[in-house]
Amino acid sequence: MLIFQYGQKEIEYLKSKDKILGQAIDKIGLIKREINPDPFVALIPSIISQQISKKAAATVWNRLSQTLGHVTPENIIKTDLAEIQGCGMSLRKARYIKGIAEAAFSGQVEFDKLQFLEDEDIIKKLILLPGVGTWTAEMLLIFSLCRPDVVSYKDLAIRRGMMNLYQLEELSPQDFQRYRKNYSPYGSVASLYLWALS
Repeated sequence: MLIFQYGQKEIEYLKSKDKILGQAIDKIGLIKREINPDPFVALIPSIISQQISKKAAATVWNRLSQTLGHVTPENIIKTDLAEIQGCGMSLRKARYIKGIAEAAFSGQVEFDKLQFLEDEDIIKKLILLPGVGTWTAEMLLIFSLCRPDVVSYKDLAIRRGMMNLYQLEELSPQDFQRYRKNYSPYGSVASLYLWALS
């Protein structure tokens, strides 16, 4: 299993910038979060998992993997839409997955070249795909491309983690940005802890 890599350098930096987060880091310890270095393959389960439980998403993903053999754009394109839907997802999600496979196959999105682009450019490119919003693109930045500085305002659990950490009744976009800047350039590591605190 591949995990998101970070260590003492990132931890010490975050602790020096934010004493409250530092205490939480000490209490929680090292967090191991699985990554998938293939952005195309990583994107499909993130579409599946939208608005359903982790357990349900894992079941659907396993069925789809078995149906396809290998999760590739070619295999998705040649698999019937009804068969993809039959793995346990809505017709809309099945269409999204088909659309993403077609974008990869046609070269509209060159998934193997995403690592050479800046975070913002990757997000702009991915949100043109059916079913991919900013949050999905940001999760891909962390859990596939291992970008170091992603803190997603669109992620409810991250905002909840921030509110719990700083004992806030509410969190304005301005306050969120202030904390996010404080974590930079290791926002993704801070995100791991904010999820743990949510």
